[in-house]
Amino acid sequence: MDDDLIDETGTPLSRYTRLPGTGFFYPDSLDDERAEQRARETIEGAEAVVVADGDADGLACAAMIREARDAALDVGPFEAALAERSDDDTAATDGAEPDTDDAPGTDSTADADPTENAHVESAVGLIAAGPYSLDIAFERVAAYADDGIDLFVCDLCPDEYAPIADPLETLSSSCASIRWFDHHQWDDDVAAAVRDRGVDLAVGESDEECTADVALRSLDHAFGDRWTELAAVTRDHDLWIKEDPRSDDLADYSYWSGSEEYATVVGAYGADLPEPVRSFVAERRVEKEARIDLAVERAVTHEVGDWRVDVTYGRCSQNEVAETLRDRGADAAVIVKPAGSASIRGSEQFRHAHEVAGRVNGGGHPQAAGCKPDIYDDMLDYAHHWTTEGEACKRVILAAFEAVAETVAADDDAGAAEV
Repeated sequence: MDDDLIDETGTPLSRYTRLPGTGFFYPDSLDDERAEQRARETIEGAEAVVVADGDADGLACAAMIREARDAALDVGPFEAALAERSDDDTAATDGAEPDTDDAPGTDSTADADPTENAHVESAVGLIAAGPYSLDIAFERVAAYADDGIDLFVCDLCPDEYAPIADPLETLSSSCASIRWFDHHQWDDDVAAAVRDRGVDLAVGESDEECTADVALRSLDHAFGDRWTELAAVTRDHDLWIKEDPRSDDLADYSYWSGSEEYATVVGAYGADLPEPVRSFVAERRVEKEARIDLAVERAVTHEVGDWRVDVTYGRCSQNEVAETLRDRGADAAVIVKPAGSASIRGSEQFRHAHEVAGRVNGGGHPQAAGCKPDIYDDMLDYAHHWTTEGEACKRVILAAFEAVAETVAADDDAGAAEV
């Protein structure tokens, strides 16, 4: 493929936000090979391994675990590399956001890690994963970890037990301990199956705590006020409280940096990020805001039962787009992404996002969920997806909304009849 076809430089925003990031067009086989090698380097010889969601919440937990085990990396090289990157015009011109759907289960921003070998320098290895690649992460830990390590799993909730059953059984036999911190809504049977493998599973209330809160209170370490504040600011964004402006900085920085960089910097500074980081984030936000505005302009309103559902398409920051759509009157927002997945965001009037997502190959919280409908058989399907702005994906998700609306209405009628 001609590189110019996926080079965004000089391409109008209205065109390239209809397409996935360049990583989407990188063959999975090559990406998997690179991820496998990086995981092996990270895991081999580690005293402990953290498998965490690569967002601010999961990586805050990783920073806490490293702090508790005296395994934090030196922040100096990261600061120096960040300053150099900020001075490099080419690093700030495209403003592109990594698309985590491009390579599920890998550190999608690994190329931006400020030190080449940072992932092997801590005694606590860090593996970034997603809920749908948890089985792969576990298989890699089982394959490369020494016997007797401590394994931590943070901010990840499997929808089903079967995909992780075999590797988790292997790990339960080889690890000295497995501790799992989360705040998502767990299926009772999945939670029981995980605990039956000897896992110490701690799950916080999804509408009260983020996973950083759970890790902070669960780890046997005297954390200082800086860590309590980091958990609080992380929660402010993760639960969409939005009372502390620093929480947006944390969320954006975790999205635009490598996992090692983020865990190291917040481990050193907490929620008060240093000036080079704030400058870096500010530069990136210029592009981010333009993408948000375009996605909001593309939104179409649908009436589903008693709910107003706004549906849009594009490569954008889905939480901010959803917030804007809610401010304009939407009860729920759906952001369909060029890579084929979608984010579903609710409100106080709509707390069924996880139910909708569950009908289209996904899951999550009552007010925040994600999915990737199983409708893409070949590149022609993706071509149709891009040229129609996700028409087929939108259609199946709206059908899921209709089905949930019918179920809710039936439950309400049954409850009224009982009264």
